[in-house]
This record gives sequence, C-alpha cells and structure tokens, in this order.
Amino acid sequence: MVKPMLNAVVTLVVIIGLWWAFVAGFGLDPLIAKTPADVWSYLLHGSAASSGAQSVWGGLGRTLLDATFGFVAGLVAAVAVALSFVLSRIIAGMLLPLAVLVRSVPLVAMTPVLTLVFGRGLAATTVIAGIVVFFPGLVTMTFGLRSASRQSADLVRAYGGGTWTIARKVMLPSSVPALFASARIAVPGAVVGAMLAEWLATGQGMGYGMLQDANSFNYVDIWASAALLTGVSVVLYNLIAIAESGVLARFSMSGTR
Repeated sequence: MVKPMLNAVVTLVVIIGLWWAFVAGFGLDPLIAKTPADVWSYLLHGSAASSGAQSVWGGLGRTLLDATFGFVAGLVAAVAVALSFVLSRIIAGMLLPLAVLVRSVPLVAMTPVLTLVFGRGLAATTVIAGIVVFFPGLVTMTFGLRSASRQSADLVRAYGGGTWTIARKVMLPSSVPALFASARIAVPGAVVGAMLAEWLATGQGMGYGMLQDANSFNYVDIWASAALLTGVSVVLYNLIAIAESGVLARFSMSGTR
C-alpha cells in the first residue's frame, strides 16, 4: 500500500515540476499559459475560487460518473470477449477481424454515428468510453487467459472437468494480474473517452465545459480542468494498484506481477 501511495505523490510532483518548468522555460504568455499556483488560486484560494469551483468541480462529478460506467462496461466486455477468443477459435476467427476493423476507425469519426444510435445521454458516454477501455483490455486479458498453467488445466480435465470448468477454475484465477493491469490502463482511457463523448455528444461534464472555455478564452478554467483530471487519474490508477497488491498478496500471486 505504501509503494502505490508514494508513486502517486512522486508522479504528481514530477508533473507539477515539468508543468512549471515548461511555462517558465518557454516564456509563455501569462494570459494563456497558467502555472500550478494560478490553478491552485483559481480553484481554492483566489477571488475567482467560487466560480472556479462551480464550473470545474461540478463538471468533474459528471465526467467521473460517465467514466465509471464506461470503465465497467468496457472492462466487462473485454473479459467476456477475451474468454470467448481463448475458448473458441471459431469465435475468435469471426470476431477478431471485426474488432480490428472497429479499432482502425477513429473514435471521433464514430461518435456521431454512436450518438444517433444511443442518443445523447448516459448510454452514449458509456459506449464511447467503453470502446476506449475495451481494446487494450481485450489484448491484455487474452494474453493473461492464455498464460494459464497447462498442467493445472490438464489436472482439471483428468478429474472430468469440461471447458467451462477449466476456464472458471484455472484461466480466470490465473488472469487476475492481467485484469488489474487492464484496469490500471483503462482508468485514464475511460476519463478521456468520457470527455470525448461529452464534447461531441452529451454537452455535459468537463469535456463540454473545456470546449466552452476555449470559445470564451477562459484559459485558466482549461488549465484547471486538465490539472484536476490528471490528478484524479493518477490517484485512481494508484488506488487500483493498492487493490491489486492486496488481492495478489491474499492469493499468494505477488510473484506474477
């Protein structure tokens, strides 16, 4: 638990240091480029803190809700499809080309079509964010499921276990490290996907708020939104790492990380 927390602190410190050095080193116009101190003042302590809290913190709650639904839907779909790929070569041969085709189409180009199909509500953000989560999770989970011990599978088969028994007793437990790796990778992807959906489809949350800020030249709000989302993504990533450490230690799988 201590290591992920330390990683989160170090990551945030490095990001803030690089941010400050970038703004100062390139001599950027203060009207456009904001420092961490400017963002901190805007959100918490400055004269504009109340308006900043209303626009940024309020949008953050909606974006996190959209990202959560997309994260769960994308990860569950990735596990289900990866399991079907591993268990059936026929299904893999049928669905893998379709997955590659969908992945090759830019999500920005797909969003208007998805909006027409799923509307401009939570369903659209769930699908769009879920697509971002799905493909990295599919690759990682497929590798994790295929890495299961053949000796353990043969033992289950020798005792009369079928394909689904092997999947439940051997493959899925062996893929727990891959599941957590997929979850860690999916966290920032879900946030980005939710913001994209809000920007192009729903007109809510921080994605749409940043679009409005760009049109109204409210640069400090843009920097504050980006900084807040980055910080939240780092914290969520390391919270999953903490959960991963606990689960793998509980099942004595720490050596598989």
